[in-house]
Amino acid sequence: MYTAASAAVAAGATVGWSRTLFELYWILGAVLNVPLLAAGEVHLLRRNAVLDLAVWVVLAFVFAYTIAVTRGAPMDAAALAERLPSGKEVFGDGSAAFRLPQLISIPSYLILVAGAAWSAWRMRGRPELRGRFIGTLLVAAGATITAAAGSAFAAVGNLPAFALSLLAGVAVMFAGFLKATESRPSERSDLPAH
Repeated sequence: MYTAASAAVAAGATVGWSRTLFELYWILGAVLNVPLLAAGEVHLLRRNAVLDLAVWVVLAFVFAYTIAVTRGAPMDAAALAERLPSGKEVFGDGSAAFRLPQLISIPSYLILVAGAAWSAWRMRGRPELRGRFIGTLLVAAGATITAAAGSAFAAVGNLPAFALSLLAGVAVMFAGFLKATESRPSERSDLPAH
């Protein structure tokens, strides 16, 4: 989703925004990627088939609602002339499409960060989980960079700062993933020698 939304931003900034490019950016970048991250966090915290099914049902509804609201929303064509149009200007302040990130992404972000904080709290002080502890905190930090700085720069249409904040956030999240999933020396010693 990050890749497709970023490609839409790059295309819109380079060749000009169309309704389709902005919708792709808005749906995948501004609204739906955060609920998927939150769903992953819920799955990791409570591996439970019934809860996973409930989360997938909620995600299906959220995806359908987001697509229906965005695809049916009126757009201000003049606002699409900006290098990085603001959702507020494109959809109109107070419109359902403009409010989607507040309705969906912000609560999803809070679930993601609260889950990461809870995981980190449970791992604190355990040397064998130090990599996961640091990785979990890095994932939460990267999500925060993307959510706070990325959203702020997008709202004011600052494309270079927006792009850099997304790059920084994704890089920190990826570093967290790598740190959380790296093998510990004791795990490597159990592997057969080649």
